[in-house]
Amino acid sequence: MKWQLLTRRGHYWAAIIVALPGFVMMTTGLLLQVKKHWSWVQPPEKRGKSEQPQVSFEQVFRVCQTVPEAEIRSWADVARIDVRPSRGLMKVTARNQWEIQLDAASAEILQVAFRRSDIIESMHDGSWFHESAKLWVFFPAGVLLLFLWFSGMYLFWLPRYVRWRRARPQK
Repeated sequence: MKWQLLTRRGHYWAAIIVALPGFVMMTTGLLLQVKKHWSWVQPPEKRGKSEQPQVSFEQVFRVCQTVPEAEIRSWADVARIDVRPSRGLMKVTARNQWEIQLDAASAEILQVAFRRSDIIESMHDGSWFHESAKLWVFFPAGVLLLFLWFSGMYLFWLPRYVRWRRARPQK
């Protein structure tokens, strides 16, 4: 079988196999590209009053307990705390994806908003569907996308190369 025919058939079938996971990866990837520019995906970062954090984690925890949307009752309900000294900001992300932005100097609540970027990221890598989908569906789809890129480049450049060789003066 000729290499060109094999590449065409491989390109054809790989495109069909990768269609659904590839679509999910591309659309979520596009959303992640604009997450800092679109507040629906990720809340914009506010600025605190001081670049020096002056509140304890215990104070932060108590303030976050007052936010009903976050549903924080214990430390187990806190997914992460992101401290940004240069912005004077502490971001607390609850397990239910609500984000509370606090002034690092006074623990004053600057903003409470729902954060979708973590959900979109887990969809992008496949772990949102099932932990096994990440390795057994999305990773092979990524490998096939790489094959599609190489085979597509081959199929694009081969006819041009053949025309160039034919048009070249023979010695």
